[in-house]
Amino acid sequence: MKTQIEQIKVKNFRLYKNLHVTNLQRLNVFLGANGSGKTTLFKVFSFLATCLKENVTVAVNREGGFKEVITRNSDPEKDFIEFEIKFRNFEQGTKSPLVTYYLKIGFNKGKVFIEREILKYRRGSKGKPWHFLDYSKGVGSAIKNQQDYDIEPWKFKEKREEMPLDAEDILALKGLGQFERYKTIKSFRTLLEQWLVSNLQNEEMRKINEAGADQQLSMSGNNLSQVASYLYEYQRDIFDTILKKMQQRVPGVDKVDVSINEAGQIFLKFGDNSFTNPFISKYTSDGTIKMFAFLVLLHDPAPRPLLCIEEPENYLYPTLLRELAEELREYAQRGGQVFVSTHSPDFVDALTIKELFLVKKEHGISSIAPAKNDERIVEMCENGCELGWLWQHDYFTGV
Repeated sequence: MKTQIEQIKVKNFRLYKNLHVTNLQRLNVFLGANGSGKTTLFKVFSFLATCLKENVTVAVNREGGFKEVITRNSDPEKDFIEFEIKFRNFEQGTKSPLVTYYLKIGFNKGKVFIEREILKYRRGSKGKPWHFLDYSKGVGSAIKNQQDYDIEPWKFKEKREEMPLDAEDILALKGLGQFERYKTIKSFRTLLEQWLVSNLQNEEMRKINEAGADQQLSMSGNNLSQVASYLYEYQRDIFDTILKKMQQRVPGVDKVDVSINEAGQIFLKFGDNSFTNPFISKYTSDGTIKMFAFLVLLHDPAPRPLLCIEEPENYLYPTLLRELAEELREYAQRGGQVFVSTHSPDFVDALTIKELFLVKKEHGISSIAPAKNDERIVEMCENGCELGWLWQHDYFTGV
């Protein structure tokens, strides 16, 4: 599914009092100092995913409770946490409509509830938007004649179906998205389910796992050997491409083998042309295992509709960061929109100005703005300055 998030609005969620991010691209890189709010942006996606998989109460409790999640100096009993995501699903063609998903969460007498949940879109300029899903506190309805909307929406009246939910903290998206007749609702539910906020951990990736063949890399990368095994057995052309890129980018690595011992455990072995015997992943360098994991992640046969990666520069040699940026860009063009957080000038040097967003924090509140909104930065880039150099020399005001 090739979708693209174009705008994000967040109100009263941790550091974001009133955030509005626009002009999102296929590859989006968020640059800012430690503690500026980069990780909090990714928390938005993991929070919404938990709301879907579990419920809103579980999502809030995992973040420390409503009073910890809502922005400081807010009133938990009166203020609401709000999310609005605008996106397009390009499987519907180049003129696909802009879809809006809105979620408003409240808290009263110790309980979390959904004040409002809407999924809507408008095609063309005729008529009002159709609310494919419109719920409040477990009560609401969904459109059941979407086939009419897809043809000529201004000629037909919407036909609604009321379906009460079991509780006030359950997303209507979760229940209704299971049914084929709610096509738009199901489309966004699938998008939400397949988001991945990746935070690869070297110790996790070195784990020796039981034999198996996972098709997609987990958040921490703890199933790296199993995914490599799947690619080795069933997607050999992709595995060979990854190996070729490893040979080009990591000095000395000339082969990667997948083997299973007598106990049924999977090993990754990295061949170094300077030595007779290969090293198992437990003893390879941090940079080698991290680069291999990124290549496995970015050559997924079924790209994630949204992939978020936190600080990819950790453990990687600076010269590899330009190549990693190009891999991320290629992945995004194949179908998976990419969000990256960083504070590496080497990585930022590889970007275009449209791909860069600046994260600022003032008086405890964070904001995000496209780098291209800064006329001085645009002018200096046009005169040959690289973005990483500008970041390194404090030309990004307030970042």
